Amino acid sequence: MPLSLLVGFSLMQTPKFTSDWDSLAQFQAPDWFRDAKFGIWAHWGPQSVPMAGDWYARNMFIQDSAQYNDHLKRYGHPSEHGYRELIDLWKCEQWKPEELMKLYKETGAKYFVSMGCHHDNFDLWNSKFHEWNATKYGPHRDVVGEWQRAAKNNGMKFGVSEHMGASYTWWRGSKESDKTGPMAGVPYEGANPKYQDLYHPLPAENDRGWYSTNPGWHTEWSNRINDLLTNYKPDLLYSDGGVPFGSVGRQVMANLYNQNLDQKGKEQAVYLAKDMTSGEFRAGSLVTDRERGSMAEISPVAWQTDTSVGDWFYNKNWPFRKADWIVHTLVDVVSKNGNLLLNVVQRPDGSLDQDLVDTLHTVGAWMKVNSESIYGTRPWLTFGEGPTKVGGGHFNEDFPFSAADIRFARKGRNTLYATILGTPKSNELNIQSLATFPGVTGRVTKVEGISFKQKLSFVQGNSGLHISLPANMGDDFAYVFKITCSNVEAFRPDLVPKPEPKKVMSDAMGNFNLEPDLAETTGGIKVEMKDGKSNFGYWDSGHATISWFLKVERLYFCEVCIEAGTENAGSSITCSFINRETKAKKDLQFEVPHTASWSTFVRIQSQRLELPAGSYEVKVSPTFIDKWQAINLRALRLIEFHT
Repeated sequence: MPLSLLVGFSLMQTPKFTSDWDSLAQFQAPDWFRDAKFGIWAHWGPQSVPMAGDWYARNMFIQDSAQYNDHLKRYGHPSEHGYRELIDLWKCEQWKPEELMKLYKETGAKYFVSMGCHHDNFDLWNSKFHEWNATKYGPHRDVVGEWQRAAKNNGMKFGVSEHMGASYTWWRGSKESDKTGPMAGVPYEGANPKYQDLYHPLPAENDRGWYSTNPGWHTEWSNRINDLLTNYKPDLLYSDGGVPFGSVGRQVMANLYNQNLDQKGKEQAVYLAKDMTSGEFRAGSLVTDRERGSMAEISPVAWQTDTSVGDWFYNKNWPFRKADWIVHTLVDVVSKNGNLLLNVVQRPDGSLDQDLVDTLHTVGAWMKVNSESIYGTRPWLTFGEGPTKVGGGHFNEDFPFSAADIRFARKGRNTLYATILGTPKSNELNIQSLATFPGVTGRVTKVEGISFKQKLSFVQGNSGLHISLPANMGDDFAYVFKITCSNVEAFRPDLVPKPEPKKVMSDAMGNFNLEPDLAETTGGIKVEMKDGKSNFGYWDSGHATISWFLKVERLYFCEVCIEAGTENAGSSITCSFINRETKAKKDLQFEVPHTASWSTFVRIQSQRLELPAGSYEVKVSPTFIDKWQAINLRALRLIEFHT
């Protein structure tokens, strides 16, 4: 093995990890990561300069895109005024990493992640293998190094994200030109040989995947990332995709793990990658990262979701998330054995908007009171109960949590935390998962309200644990109850009867009107009003679904009619009719046309269906998850016809 690959080792030592997947399968997520639960990310760099959002560097070279038009208006044509000018404008005048890190620690974060290199191929550290870095251009500061010192000074674990692996093909458009107009055919700045170190040479015609197939670029990536690992010794490394470049990427993983072994030979570093189609992925060898995503159930191993309070880079048109959204997301993720990595969006000068600072203070105040229900916990027998169903996968967030939703986490053998995600509307809380019935040996011995610091009276019976709530709980976005039990593992939430779903009844004409108020949704879909009528909106995720339940008394012939509206084109939805007794399923596929606006609803071509008598779940879901474009759905009707 070349000396350069033995990062952190002397020649006398044998590395514990190699680039072989079976070797990497020895990995176990360290306790510090599993206990921390909450990290903050600085997804920050020169692309924040225009304050116009993510992927600006790429999209400014795509004629007629919003960011191209923005760049043309403010900076000039990208053939003469390219991305390097934005790098020069990134001065970080108000960036004070020590002050920010203190704020992040007070917010409740236990680890911090710095951007290392985004797809723009600009290194934010004193890179020995790349001229285009922040010590030589832009701020002339070692951004990664300053973040690292601030994190260590505040007792926080430190990580770095690398998005460099995708940069080789991501920059392809920078070498093209306008197709129309007065500058048609004039190459963009990326085609200038003078700047090839920044924009990369043009990839081969068939090299168009997320990760390049060029072996030379694989070596370049490895040299730069190993330089980062050797000189900054991060506790965590995140790759924006799967593991890049086969054995080359796996060797970088091994280097990270090897240089962070403790005295007993146990790994103390975390490598995160996405279980997506790009690159490689082997469960158990690393930690799964879900971008703006979630898990539907408890994961048997640690995982992380990375998300943002707004756009990934500063976007003046994108409002920030509020404290309740951050806390609800954190509590839900923790209940499923996960961590939350939250991007706090910085202005190009390095400062934060005051309303964002206020939000972080609010989150920090909640964490100061309730953090024992977060740090050091592990998942219980079930993640929670309540009506809100969270879909799994990437790009699947924004769920309508309420006080009817409860999330659990345990600590040791005798302590269970139950968090309700809203202000209760009655003076009693019933936790069905803690019901007692034959076969349940667990007993609750004490219940305390964490925020109002008092013991609460309760009754445990076959319908659940009934907790009497104080008259003046105040108005908060999440309340934590500390429940002391004889044995938290001695309950059977899996055997608690589930409430029957609301059934849709046919009208006098024999038709079924499947309205929003009778539906069950997953994946963040919300009911909204347009023109005095309710519809399903915010259907942004390809993993989200809508379901109704109905009973057909006899052989039933009908037309299935759907009304939808969208500013997009190309989405297809599948309407499944699932017999709840026989599990037989019939699928109908509907193409959703572009309807000019979200408020313009059209009736999609109806389809005929024959259903035998029985109870059915009617489930509407995206036909192709990876091609999903958001739609609004107003109505689904089954109109009976007689043969």
